[in-house]
Amino acid sequence: MPSVDAHPPTRGSGTAPFPDNTLPASIGRALARIRRSTGSSLAFGGRVGPGGVLLEHFDGEVVGPLRGTTLEPGQGLGGRVVARQRALAVPDYVANGMITHRYDAIIRAERLRALAAVPVVVARRPVAVLYASHRTPHQGLDRVLDVVVEEARALEQELAVTAVVRTGDEGLDDAAELRTRVQDAYSQLCALAARLDDEPLAGAVRAAAEQLVPGPDDRTGPAVRLTPRERDVLALVAAGLGDRDVATALGVGLYTVKGHVKSLLGKLHATNRRAAVVQARRYRLLP
Repeated sequence: MPSVDAHPPTRGSGTAPFPDNTLPASIGRALARIRRSTGSSLAFGGRVGPGGVLLEHFDGEVVGPLRGTTLEPGQGLGGRVVARQRALAVPDYVANGMITHRYDAIIRAERLRALAAVPVVVARRPVAVLYASHRTPHQGLDRVLDVVVEEARALEQELAVTAVVRTGDEGLDDAAELRTRVQDAYSQLCALAARLDDEPLAGAVRAAAEQLVPGPDDRTGPAVRLTPRERDVLALVAAGLGDRDVATALGVGLYTVKGHVKSLLGKLHATNRRAAVVQARRYRLLP
């Protein structure tokens, strides 16, 4: 095993803040979902700057000197995924021969063994790295890596949309506002249809809502067939409602909603609600 570099890693220097000040909050939310979904001991991440990756966001107990470390370009797992712009997972970090062992001392002090790392890339530029880690060797990392990849892709989409809105172009701002209004109208129509006892009228309202969604010729991705009630639930989940609020809006039981959400996750091959909405928009099932 390669030895640890004699020079200590830099801490908290050389990393310029990402221009969008929503990034820290977005990373924090993503890490909480990653740890909850994977059962990781510690989920963490940081922004990419000229000096490397500054590790400053954590979900879980930090027991060593990991907080505030800057990973130099190309060094360690984080530096490697940034350089290659590809996700990587190692079942046992300290025994892995494919990465530099610049940060073995820190990883050992943190008692981390298995790690999955995914770059967040916007406009072909890495802007952050997300990690999931375990404090024991862990062979079944495929599912863990899938979860982190989904969160990274969702974060990329969020940052890309934010960047467009921040351009200050009046036309783009108008388009973003119109898109939000269309999405809100779609959610409201679906909720109304679900509460109607008159089935022909409910069908007519759903048909009106579908006019806000791109037609079949414009859809991308695999064909996904949702029931009318699953579409209602999906519309309200996309609007940001939790399960209990969805149940209230549709006039159904909480566990009925949970059952529909579980079905949606399966049909959309998603591991969480946020990823389901991202997939649904990718497949043009939502406006």
